Amino acid sequence: MNDLEKYFKNNTKRIIYKWEHYFNIYDRHFSKFRNKEIVVLEIGVDRGGSLQMWKDYFGDKAKIYGVDINPNCKQLEEENVEVFIGDQADRNFLNNIKKLIPKVDILIDDGGHTMIQQINTFEELFKHVKDDGVYLCEDLHTSYWDVEPNRDYYGGGYKNPSTFIEYSKNFIDDLNAYHSKNDLLQVSEFTKSVDSIHYYDSILVIEKSRKDEPPKDCRSGQ
Repeated sequence: MNDLEKYFKNNTKRIIYKWEHYFNIYDRHFSKFRNKEIVVLEIGVDRGGSLQMWKDYFGDKAKIYGVDINPNCKQLEEENVEVFIGDQADRNFLNNIKKLIPKVDILIDDGGHTMIQQINTFEELFKHVKDDGVYLCEDLHTSYWDVEPNRDYYGGGYKNPSTFIEYSKNFIDDLNAYHSKNDLLQVSEFTKSVDSIHYYDSILVIEKSRKDEPPKDCRSGQ
């Protein structure tokens, strides 16, 4: 059991809503940032418990920012934790966030989970993640949720081209664009700035790292 899971199971502070299998994923991709001077941005504050969890996990050198549409979340601020109020579907709001906070080491999208929110957030904030940072979007199961009675509409549905899952599948091509011999697939900023893409149950993690075009041929030995 890692430290995040221990914190969650022993939590007596503000409420945290997370799927239990998320904690190993967090620790796998976030542990290298612990006890360093980093900036973390979590979209989706809710009761504020996860902001306290990140503060505990990353240590006193970390600056934690939260974003939520509920104005009451502003009351959850504390030392090294600041909250901005706004709608993550609003591109103008997201652009303003970039003016208010430094580039981030870790961005966690645990917001409203609608397709427009997830896509807009990626398109506006991915470049605001540092060159060696991590972008994580969670609760991707909403990409598979069709319209049903008594359920919020997220814009999902299996193979619906408008979902974040289908949108993100293009990242695989972008990652490998240096090798394309088709003019329809061009090297992009994503190609140059992303080291790896990781899909898990309901989570996508993108690890960034600047890279040049790979050598055409590599050989070792006789």
